[in-house]
Amino acid sequence: MKQFECAIIGGGAAGLSAGLYLGLSLRNTVIFDNGTNRNRVTKKSHGYLTRDGVTPNEFKHLAMKDIQHYDNVKLVNQAVKNISKIESRKFLIHTENGAIFEVGKMILSTGIQEVFPNNINVREFYGKSMFSCPYCDGWEVKNQPLIVIAESDEHAMHLGKLVYNWSKDIIIASNGHKFKERTIELFQQKGIEIIECRITKLRGDNGMLKAVEFDSGMVIERTGGFISPTYKRTNDFAEKLGCEINENGHIVTDDWARTSEPNIYVAGECKNLKSTSLSIAAAEGSQVAKMVNMDIINENF
Repeated sequence: MKQFECAIIGGGAAGLSAGLYLGLSLRNTVIFDNGTNRNRVTKKSHGYLTRDGVTPNEFKHLAMKDIQHYDNVKLVNQAVKNISKIESRKFLIHTENGAIFEVGKMILSTGIQEVFPNNINVREFYGKSMFSCPYCDGWEVKNQPLIVIAESDEHAMHLGKLVYNWSKDIIIASNGHKFKERTIELFQQKGIEIIECRITKLRGDNGMLKAVEFDSGMVIERTGGFISPTYKRTNDFAEKLGCEINENGHIVTDDWARTSEPNIYVAGECKNLKSTSLSIAAAEGSQVAKMVNMDIINENF
């Protein structure tokens, strides 16, 4: 059995940043990653200073290369199958390949995954011509005829206004949901069409959108678009380990990312089920790592 001071579950921007800082802090650390980071489907990652436009694979490769300078940090490219508590407030981590690791502290940074309306074939186009974040992908589709798919007034108001910054040629589709009059009036004042029919199909080739088909028989030509997904964690580690989850599904922490369970911390999107940028996730990872290191120092001093 291999023993480590800290384990990081998830090798996205938050987890890798935490690993880098724990490496700098001389902590014997293991990072588990199964390659399912949410941004892997997109062509470019934007907004990370000195790396704007980098591909997700290249960003991850460079991050891992940085971490490999520190021989006290081990990268394990396996999915974690189970985590259990043992005596002395430690944990046993079992991987999909049968390896077992004993760790003293743990950072959950497994991220989130999108959930799309099940009647729309979004996955065929997601990351190529359909997106969720204009800051990440708006530049590539600027001034194009776009569709904005939002099933609630709140999402339509937010995403519709936002996408309008990159293209004035947008149509908002509710996928069969009814908007309030004030929502419709707001967009009509800008000449933005609202379609409340249910979407039956996105049409296109090789992930590039060409048209959107509705159950009314209407077909509109669009070359790209944005959608407001909901999000879910891809595992239930926090729940099974006893971490407090609030009514919104967020993992409850103190101001320093400690969960309600001793020695378990959380970083990145999995905390609040909310999408964010690489830079924010990386910043959260570094802050959590500093707190882990400080807690170990205080325990040993």
